[in-house]
Amino acid sequence: MPRGNFSRVTEFILLGLSDTRELQLLFFTLFLLAYAMVLLANLLIIVTVRTDPKLSSPMYFLLCHLSFIDICYTSVTAPRVLVALLSGHKALAFEGCMAQLFFLHFVGSSEMFLLTVMAFDRYTAICRPLHYTAIMARGACWALVAACWVGGFIHSIVQTLLVLQLPFCGPNTIHSYFCDVLPIVQLACANTTLTEWLMASNSGLISLGCFLVLVASYTLILAKVWVHLSQGNWKALSTCASHVMVVTLLFVPCIFTYLRPAGTLPSNKYVCIIYTTFSPMMNPLIYTLRSNEVKESMWRLWKR
Repeated sequence: MPRGNFSRVTEFILLGLSDTRELQLLFFTLFLLAYAMVLLANLLIIVTVRTDPKLSSPMYFLLCHLSFIDICYTSVTAPRVLVALLSGHKALAFEGCMAQLFFLHFVGSSEMFLLTVMAFDRYTAICRPLHYTAIMARGACWALVAACWVGGFIHSIVQTLLVLQLPFCGPNTIHSYFCDVLPIVQLACANTTLTEWLMASNSGLISLGCFLVLVASYTLILAKVWVHLSQGNWKALSTCASHVMVVTLLFVPCIFTYLRPAGTLPSNKYVCIIYTTFSPMMNPLIYTLRSNEVKESMWRLWKR
């Protein structure tokens, strides 16, 4: 369709999770509790790590950044969802929708890269302990974190530009509770086959690639631990198992959602809850609050 022959869409209608008022109130309560847990748990972790000199190792440095990313990631969608569920206002301006899409992929992909860096940190600590201090020096940690943010920005700006170049002239109803590339692309008034494949190659391959690197890292750690079983290594094995669980909760739904062109399978907005809300809520429990060092530091902070 020629670009001069359509009326540009100025807002999108997010249908949300349900039209039933009782279910909307239930979802509002659940999202509010989950968002509050994400904020409180991750803020507590950040304050604890920043104030306790004993938590100065690279692992806790990376965990502190993971907590900050989780707060940002959940804040991209949760406040807007809570307002929509409580007020029933489902319209979102075109510019606001594009901004939500950009920041969702910016922070989300940065978290994937950071989780990959954290797996490399654990691999180095367990499989190459003599070189750990040299490899994961503070300068190297800052460089790796900066690379995660830069990689997330490049990924997100590509996704956003692919959407912005599409014409939107007719339907503006999104069958989800937030703006994302796949449901938006389906509303375009043009042939989007090439765009869909480019987006699948971008988001889907990033998710799959990071996941495979994570699986490879934890497989090597498991092989190392299995050969030298001891009390300390059993603890490392337990830690890696919990990390694999929360990584799976984040990456598998993302791979299912993004590693395919739009329209090949129906989009499931309930699957999106896993990686936009549930996974950030689980990260503090799995990565940090299972650590005795962190719990002891929190207890000291509480007594002060």
